[in-house]
Amino acid sequence: MEPRLNPFAGPVLGKAFKHLIAASNLITEEVLPYTTQELVRLRASQINGCGACVDMHVKEAVHAGEDPVRLGLVAVWRETTVFTDAERAALELAEQGTRIADAAGGVSDEAWENAAKYYDENQLAALVCVIAIINAFNRGNVMIRQPGGGYEVGKHHL
Repeated sequence: MEPRLNPFAGPVLGKAFKHLIAASNLITEEVLPYTTQELVRLRASQINGCGACVDMHVKEAVHAGEDPVRLGLVAVWRETTVFTDAERAALELAEQGTRIADAAGGVSDEAWENAAKYYDENQLAALVCVIAIINAFNRGNVMIRQPGGGYEVGKHHL
């Protein structure tokens, strides 16, 4: 698969992606656990079929010490025992936030209230940002057919 555009070669898309990276980097480990961020990014990327982002976030998470078995189970998180209740709430929020067009009313009150049990207002805001930003990356990468497989850890670290 050949990409339609190089996202960092042109001034428009390159600048937009760099701003998205900068926005993503505002969400630090102190605000929201890095593992939670990567699980959310990975799940949204799986739903959106973004090979480039799935590749990136699996590799970044493994590099940061995440268990590859857990990463392999993200797509079926409901049927596993390897995620904490807080991570499960974040994954549910990520799924509903990614599938907004599929759900009448968007994110359910139940999903929001469940996430609020584990995350304070600042952390919920961070989750909203992580979900929105990864969805923007996913949509851009899918449209330009950015392939997965060639990402090198740290290249475009989010």
